[in-house]
Amino acid sequence: MLQIRHTPVLVAAVVLFASACGAEDPELGTENQPTVVVTTNILGDVVTNLTGGTVKVVEIMPVGADPHDFRASARQADAMRSADALIVNGAGFEEGLLDVIEGAEIDGVAVFEAIGAVTPIALGDDGHDDHDAYENHNGHEQEGIDPHFFTDPARMAVAVHAIADFLIDEIDEIDAVAVKSAAEAYQAELEALDEEIANLIALIPQARRVLVTNHEVFGYFAERYGFDVVGAIIPGGSTTDGASAGALAALAETIRGAGVTVIFADVSSPTDLAQTLATEVGDIEVVTLYSESLGEANSDGATYLDMIRANAERIAAALAS
Repeated sequence: MLQIRHTPVLVAAVVLFASACGAEDPELGTENQPTVVVTTNILGDVVTNLTGGTVKVVEIMPVGADPHDFRASARQADAMRSADALIVNGAGFEEGLLDVIEGAEIDGVAVFEAIGAVTPIALGDDGHDDHDAYENHNGHEQEGIDPHFFTDPARMAVAVHAIADFLIDEIDEIDAVAVKSAAEAYQAELEALDEEIANLIALIPQARRVLVTNHEVFGYFAERYGFDVVGAIIPGGSTTDGASAGALAALAETIRGAGVTVIFADVSSPTDLAQTLATEVGDIEVVTLYSESLGEANSDGATYLDMIRANAERIAAALAS
């Protein structure tokens, strides 16, 4: 079983976007720099902000990749198993990489699960129940844990310090003082963003703070900012779960009963089901959000901070009036 260390964490500088499975990979490391491999581009951006060039940061998933079914190429798998440290989201988020992550740990790579730094919620939770802190010390994935903690910038601020500590512990060449300073500065940016979003959300009447999404990805955002998630087109935390005709018909009735006016889909996923559901219900807008990947370099979701801000702005614009 996968055994993940929950030691605090942090890494690196130069961002290298690894290509999707089956395509040619770029150079994945250097002989003179320690290499930290990060599974997702969201965490890759965060880690890059924390490290400043003393290590090489390699991102496995490219922009637009679906983390639930992404498969590593042989070269990417080798990079993960030979890294000086490996940072993953955890809680089953990287479904197609679990065997490679396990192999890396068996090979002695220090692995950090970012979700282990925060208090999780259950999949489908509306954010009103308390849950015990995530534990996976014995290598057992906990069923029902929502892996999408990164939709809450306040939780990411907590994870940032854990990542920094992990990297300081595992990478001898890292400048610990610089990393801690970078973590403090990035935490301040995250806290400012959290306040900015709270002010945006305050413009939305409480009765309209209702979310219907493509799949169950915004539970942490909902908990943080007082939304009620009334349904998802794909009723689960993974895009691989699928949606039945019966479930979509039931969701249509829920939408009508709740007076929902907007369905939030994923920028990087097909919106066909969302559009079909909107047509079925009638008078429903489909708005796309960044969910599990950053946007392209020239987009309003190019960095983690940009991504979270853009989502909040789109939600507020859609629901405030």
